[in-house]
Amino acid sequence: MVESYWVKDLGLAEQGSRKVGMAETSMPVLRLLAKRYSDERPFDGFTVSACLHITKETAVLVKALREGGAKVSLCASNPLSTQDDVAAFLASDGFQVYGFRGMSRRDYYNAIRMCLSHGPDLTIDDGADLVATLHQAAAVDTEPLKHAVDRVVGGTEETTTGVNRLKAMEREKVLRYPIVAVNEALSKSLFDNPLGTGQSALDGVMRATNVLLAGKNVVVCGYGRVGSGIAERARGLGARVIVVEPD
Repeated sequence: MVESYWVKDLGLAEQGSRKVGMAETSMPVLRLLAKRYSDERPFDGFTVSACLHITKETAVLVKALREGGAKVSLCASNPLSTQDDVAAFLASDGFQVYGFRGMSRRDYYNAIRMCLSHGPDLTIDDGADLVATLHQAAAVDTEPLKHAVDRVVGGTEETTTGVNRLKAMEREKVLRYPIVAVNEALSKSLFDNPLGTGQSALDGVMRATNVLLAGKNVVVCGYGRVGSGIAERARGLGARVIVVEPD
């Protein structure tokens, strides 16, 4: 029997609850969807298995899915981004959650398998490791998850890397169910790329280097939606921005 959760420390749940509450105040669209889902219950009878960054924002998403009637199992798409307090909160709140910061490669794939053991009807992936594991299991006769893919009706993939992997599977005619490429949606390229990535890229640089950007020269290679977002935010922080656009 699969454990209902695999997290670092349930004692962190209260701290995680506060984090998720703060995230909810900054995610009004998802809050509205959760309210709508609670009335319409579009996911009644569906199990959703998700391989995502276990963060406070993801917690708001899976809570919205549950409001819509879904049973949700969640595993980490990147062990280095997992917020252990959020994972603890989700586990204490009744979610099947598998992941902790710094887990090994072996533990990472074991967590994916535990997530899939709940028998998903829908998948949400970030990098296509969950979908790949599901399909690999189907090819092994002695594999306990061999028939898990048979009940899946659809899924989503968030990243360019994941979409490329899935397109390769489609070309080889081994992809067993339809998947929406979230990365190619206009809401992704018009909002997440310039705003989300634009901010998080600079945030990562500043956290890693402890450098004040004001007065620095920042060179941005490429002026697409991501590059333009980075350039605008770097200028807003007082940097002198130089753009290199080869196309």
